[in-house]
Amino acid sequence: MSARDLLPVILVSGALAALPFLGLSGSALNFLVTTLIIALAGLGWNVLGGFGGQYSFGHAAFFGTGAYATAVLQVKFGWNAWGALAAGIGLGTLVGLAIGYLSFRAGLRGSYFALVTLAFAEVFRILANSADITGGAAGLLLKLQPGLATLQFADRRYFVLLVLAFVGLALLASRWLERSRFGAHLIAVRENEEAARALGVDALAVKLRAIALSAAITAAAGGLYVQYFLYLDAGVAYGTWISVEALLAPIVGGIGTAFGPLVGALALQGLGELTKHLAGGIPGVDLVVFGACLVAVIAFAPQGLLGLRRRRKARDTRAAPVGA
Repeated sequence: MSARDLLPVILVSGALAALPFLGLSGSALNFLVTTLIIALAGLGWNVLGGFGGQYSFGHAAFFGTGAYATAVLQVKFGWNAWGALAAGIGLGTLVGLAIGYLSFRAGLRGSYFALVTLAFAEVFRILANSADITGGAAGLLLKLQPGLATLQFADRRYFVLLVLAFVGLALLASRWLERSRFGAHLIAVRENEEAARALGVDALAVKLRAIALSAAITAAAGGLYVQYFLYLDAGVAYGTWISVEALLAPIVGGIGTAFGPLVGALALQGLGELTKHLAGGIPGVDLVVFGACLVAVIAFAPQGLLGLRRRRKARDTRAAPVGA
């Protein structure tokens, strides 16, 4: 990638990195960490669903696997937090490859693939809720041990920087997809798989690589989540909430774009928090807002918020007088 491709990622990451040091309150820092984790999961979903056109309703399978592996290895086996997080990302990647191989070899796509991923996430939730190693229904509680080795920070600003580093890497991966040969193959498979095969693209290999990268990014989000909140149960790890949030962020922000998931996560989470504040904390009111936003985006901005900007720019270009 050229410096021109890297510059937007550097500027956005730098601006977000400065926010925690502008005197934000503890609740604002919590909001920022949660939003960045959701953005990271959305960036993972966008690799497979946005660039690859393989819509998943079960990215909780990867998020939860990364989270549980990170927690179990520390609580049950005494692993270092860094090693546990790396292992969680690796295991999440393997789960993605396994689900992708079974699904894509069977020729599943569209709604069939979406339902299969949802089914896998639900199976994992049931297993985690009943297995002893995951703490069963009681879940797992990580010991509070602030320090760099444990990835726990007394000052939450530094955890924001940690999550932002992962978001920055995921943004770089998305920018690479926009420019790389692999990204072109992935988009070709999304647009017309049969035509891509006729041109010599190995569609199965391309989709497997995409789901592996997607699962790795989403598993990292899960590992960071449990490392921040220090508690995990099956409903949190494999719940439908993260699958919904992961797909809503890129759809609202701009599906198939590098910055769409980040923009969508910031917009949705910000609007949700504002609505809960104005509504007096009514439970579930943020979900109503999310649903309304999704309907509005599909109806009026099918390319997301970033698509509105591109459409306006194109309209201004057409309206400009010749020779201006």
